[in-house]
Amino acid sequence: MSATFDRRQVRRAFSRAARTYDAAASLQHAVEAHLLESLSYLEQRPGANVTPHLVVDIGCGPGSAAVQMQQRWPRARVLALDLALPMLQSWPVKREWHPLRRNVQRVCADAAALPLADGCVDVLFSNLCLQWVDDLPAVLAGFRRVLKPGGLLLVSSFGPDTLHELRHAFADIDAVPHVSPFAAIAQWGDALMAAGFRDPVLDRDTTISHYPDLPTLMRELRALGATNALRARRHSLTGKSRLARAAAAYAAASGDGPLPATWETITAMAWGPPAGAPIRDADGEIARFPAAGIPVRRR
Repeated sequence: MSATFDRRQVRRAFSRAARTYDAAASLQHAVEAHLLESLSYLEQRPGANVTPHLVVDIGCGPGSAAVQMQQRWPRARVLALDLALPMLQSWPVKREWHPLRRNVQRVCADAAALPLADGCVDVLFSNLCLQWVDDLPAVLAGFRRVLKPGGLLLVSSFGPDTLHELRHAFADIDAVPHVSPFAAIAQWGDALMAAGFRDPVLDRDTTISHYPDLPTLMRELRALGATNALRARRHSLTGKSRLARAAAAYAAASGDGPLPATWETITAMAWGPPAGAPIRDADGEIARFPAAGIPVRRR
């Protein structure tokens, strides 16, 4: 399949936002808190490993979730992975977290190519990272590969209604895409089942923020690293006149008062299947085997 996102641009955008992300990420922190609360399901599930050995936070950003999971499970090994190295170097400033963050191991890596062994992760956590991947089923198949049988998967992503007002405002001035085509909740459910995860539970929430004008919204998106990273984006500057026309279209559609911006959030919880369990696809079940069980002939 052709790539939707420019991975180099994604890395650049979040690298530039490393110093501003934490202060601007109020919604991201709220979704993160919701996911962290869901960790309690690990203790409630019969037969689950309530004291995980390896916990991985994918797309960790400034690392607050990784530090809090280290606080929750002091004896666990916690890995924090992010595509942008400056994000890994910009860590939580809370003084009480300083001793904990030294124990968290930071790894610069791509969610689509995890440098982890098969079946080694007890808890796989990812907050608002996977909306930037091209092939969601392939990424979730990689997550299934590294998750232990009975391991917990907790993820969140933005849905297709996110920033639909901004998308429509720019659509009035040119045909170039300005807002990413995020996966819908049905696509998430299909991808989780196709990857073989068990007992998936999905939720959808909508939050509307308000901004005095379009430049304020655009500044917040830059502070978050959530700029246009589509391969089909315009590679030249938007220009004052085009931005002014988009602002006028946005204001006309919104009426009087501050500009609304919708954020659709999708959260998902699922469990790693038993070793060697089949993966389901649209045509039924196809038998799959752990990669470690395939003989390798060496020269």
